[in-house]
Amino acid sequence: MKYVNKHTTQTLEVKQSKFIAHLVPYVDYENILKQLKLSNPKARHFVVAFRYFNEYNQVVEHSSDDGEPNGTSGKPSLMVLQGNEIINSAVIVVRYFGGTKLGTGGLVRAYSETVNLVIGMSELFEYKEEVTRSISFIYSNVGKIEHQCLRYEIEIVNKVFETQVIYELKASKVDMECFLESVERLLY
Repeated sequence: MKYVNKHTTQTLEVKQSKFIAHLVPYVDYENILKQLKLSNPKARHFVVAFRYFNEYNQVVEHSSDDGEPNGTSGKPSLMVLQGNEIINSAVIVVRYFGGTKLGTGGLVRAYSETVNLVIGMSELFEYKEEVTRSISFIYSNVGKIEHQCLRYEIEIVNKVFETQVIYELKASKVDMECFLESVERLLY
């Protein structure tokens, strides 16, 4: 699975109608949708689709046609996200009506193509399930632990220095397992 970490935009014009797709990280979705509605007051439709993992590691999906004929815009946009295995991301397609009706098939094609275009222009990152873990060790091992954190791409979320050092770490499940195996003898 893949995800985006920044806002990307791509435009498609079909029979004078403009379809402007915005692919965004899911955490930014609501704020960007509000901004787009404020900055595009003459747009007819704001079609949305998103997929994300919830706290139980289940995929949550949603789409909305926002006034377009039922099933012609939101669902096709969601299907493109599914087909490209995009997760923790949302797409918002702003449509300016050009005066010519496209019909249901034309709308499905236009929305699908617009979402495919924005995905093609976006930098996608491989999704890895992340885990957090706390470790404790003596002060003299700080340098060794931090070196191994860099080596295994472990993010140090928090550091506590008391009678011993406590680090809260975050990384992919695989990287965390390799890291813990490499520092096992340094930990309490």
